[in-house]
Amino acid sequence: MAMMERIGVTKLHHHLLLLVLLLVVAAAGGGSVQAAEEDEMSGRRRRSRRRRAADVMVPITILNSAVDKGAVCMDGTPPAYHLDPGSGGGNRSWVVNLEGGGWCNNARTCRFRTASRHGSSDHMERRIAFTGIMSSAAADNPDFHSWNRVKIRYCDSGSFAGDAFDEGLKLQFRGQRIWGAVIQHLLDVGMASAEHVLLTGCSAGGLAAILHCDQLRALLPAAATVKCLSDGGLFLDAVDVAGGRSLRSYYGDVVGLQAVAPNLPETCTDHLDATSCFFPQNIIDGIKTPIFLLNAAYDVWQIEQSLAPNAADTSGTWRVCKFNRAACNASQLQFLQGFRDQMVAAVRVFSESRSNGLFINSCFAHCQSELTATWNGGSPALQNKGIAKSVGDWYFGRAEVKAIDCPYPCDKTCHNII
Repeated sequence: MAMMERIGVTKLHHHLLLLVLLLVVAAAGGGSVQAAEEDEMSGRRRRSRRRRAADVMVPITILNSAVDKGAVCMDGTPPAYHLDPGSGGGNRSWVVNLEGGGWCNNARTCRFRTASRHGSSDHMERRIAFTGIMSSAAADNPDFHSWNRVKIRYCDSGSFAGDAFDEGLKLQFRGQRIWGAVIQHLLDVGMASAEHVLLTGCSAGGLAAILHCDQLRALLPAAATVKCLSDGGLFLDAVDVAGGRSLRSYYGDVVGLQAVAPNLPETCTDHLDATSCFFPQNIIDGIKTPIFLLNAAYDVWQIEQSLAPNAADTSGTWRVCKFNRAACNASQLQFLQGFRDQMVAAVRVFSESRSNGLFINSCFAHCQSELTATWNGGSPALQNKGIAKSVGDWYFGRAEVKAIDCPYPCDKTCHNII
């Protein structure tokens, strides 16, 4: 109050009017944002540098040219991406982020998604915030803040891996074509001369980063450093609380409906069925490009949707526990410890490769690289090293990172969400 009195009423009004004027000017420039065409790229690069210091909202690009290639969202609309161009020493380095957001496996769930951003670019936000590993702030994202950072939007509901048209549903499942069209466009606008590339993704996008890791490596210069980060994408073929395999059944529907099989790694499909090859645990040992697996050992999505979905928990025994770890009884905690043990076992061979990286913490979380708080703002830590530092050390070869946490509840650095 004393400070307000010193400023004085007249001066305060002046500052308020100036603030309003600035907001009006900003709205005039960006309030009625339309989807940009790819031929506006050079202008966007210039605008991005001017706004970098203050504006973290990154505009959308609708890739209309992809439609001719059959690369479309589920409802037939064009695919889209958001690009915040690099600066200085980061001009020839790229973070390519594959958006996540679950899957759909039948007529009802797929039709529902066409009315959302996960099935149609018509429903996508025209500006989104880039935070965590996508941030342009050096303090938040020390190793990658000056790189070209691009988020490819997710509107196929099959981890960018399907290629089908369902005549009965009138729905397109063209994730593989979207991947190909957007990546080719990025190559055309500069990524073809990249020196450093990191393919990332969270959840369904984390699975996609694994599926497409070697594909991206093959498209880039041999001299480029190309690596992949899967965050919250280590989905396990686990037994649920009823003794069934809920996620396997679900994935089987996704793979069949969206004709995913031809786009799965041959190093897996040459000896396993397609549904098995949609599970990362059966893929990671055959990927040649270096991968970093960032995952919570008690992945809350998998607890809620794979281990204890309502269909498996008919008695409702898990209804409270799966949303509140403090409410879990000893038997339930033992079951969750078994899930952690399965995850640790799944990465045993993978971890033997010096080029791969691991950060598996004993947290109740899902996706930890895209939010500042879990990426580098007092993030969870293993071996006294946070997530951003761990990923950076691995990518640049500053240190080998193979960190697996002790079982819950030993980790006091977690940002638990249940």
